[in-house]
Amino acid sequence: MASFKKITPGNWSFRHKYKDKITGKQREVKRQGYQTKPMAVKAYEELKRSIDLGFDSASEETLAEFLEFWMKEYKEGKIAKNTYRLHERNIKNHIIPYFQHIRLEDLTYKMYQKFINHLIEQGYSKRTVEIIHGTMYGAMQRAKLLKKVHDNPCEDVSIYSAKEKREKENKADIKFIPYDKIETFLEVALADNYTYYIFFRFLIETGLRKGEALALQWENVNLESNRIKILQTLDYEAESDEELFGDTKTYHSVREIPITKRLAMDLKSHRVRQNNNIYRLKDAYKSNLDLVFCREDGSTIPKSTLFNAFRRILKKTGLPNLSIHTLRHTHAVLLLESNAEMKYIQEALGHGSMQITSDIYTHVSKKIEEDAIEKFENHTKKIILGAEWGQKTNN
Repeated sequence: MASFKKITPGNWSFRHKYKDKITGKQREVKRQGYQTKPMAVKAYEELKRSIDLGFDSASEETLAEFLEFWMKEYKEGKIAKNTYRLHERNIKNHIIPYFQHIRLEDLTYKMYQKFINHLIEQGYSKRTVEIIHGTMYGAMQRAKLLKKVHDNPCEDVSIYSAKEKREKENKADIKFIPYDKIETFLEVALADNYTYYIFFRFLIETGLRKGEALALQWENVNLESNRIKILQTLDYEAESDEELFGDTKTYHSVREIPITKRLAMDLKSHRVRQNNNIYRLKDAYKSNLDLVFCREDGSTIPKSTLFNAFRRILKKTGLPNLSIHTLRHTHAVLLLESNAEMKYIQEALGHGSMQITSDIYTHVSKKIEEDAIEKFENHTKKIILGAEWGQKTNN
């Protein structure tokens, strides 16, 4: 049922009452601001069609209210704590301050593009803008599935210029320590500090994420079968030891992987060193944490300490500034260079599919390219040279 009213010249309104199919309750929608009655009628017909199709177009729900609902119902307790906090910061610091009290259904492509442009104009890096966009895109995709909006207004947004896109696509995003530099890197790390050496070497040999390795406990390390279980990650924002361990990045990140006999032997020696600290410090040692990689008193290694040590070691090695995550990539490239099966690499890294692994690491190593072209040359030598020899003979 709809009624139309002329409020003032050039300002028509309509009111539509209907029964909610889900709750059975009576609902009412009011709209105004239409220059003529035919325009108001057309707007009403579009609204009624949407409601009949199941869209919640009559809702006065704001974007802020929906984002709060999305976080609580679809993210809280279902994703890693660090990822949850990232979404939370994006919403609190960027999205809500910009859009404020806008209704969910009023958000348009044009408005959202202006928001993206605003972030870029504020001086945020394109990568940071991508991350903020990821939060909004995911939320709006859920709103679309719930039929709260017809389309996702965050689709086909432009963050990079055409030139930047080409440069981004042509640029190898994966950084790693080349094969011929790893030995020097480890030598410098050992000379700098044993704790950093064994930690960085462990990352190179296992491909664990930094947080996964820092959360590794001895109870999940089997030095007889040479296997480790990755069940958790370290939460640097934890307010107590009880909250120190969080969920891994994804479901597939929970895994059990083998380690080399060489690394197992060195971990045994590493544990002896730790036991000496436990004996020496007694109750002052945080035995309750049971950490494989820690400070002398058994507490967690500060993130800033690791960052500074890694940068210092890179500089002494003659390598450019890299992130510690580079060591995970280094492990993956070493596996590829050793001709490991892609399925094994996927499972070792905890990726959801082989496609993800392949997309990330294909064509990143010069050694792989050189080996491939050498194999191709050897394989085709007879047919190519045979053709050349036949041509000479005919001449």
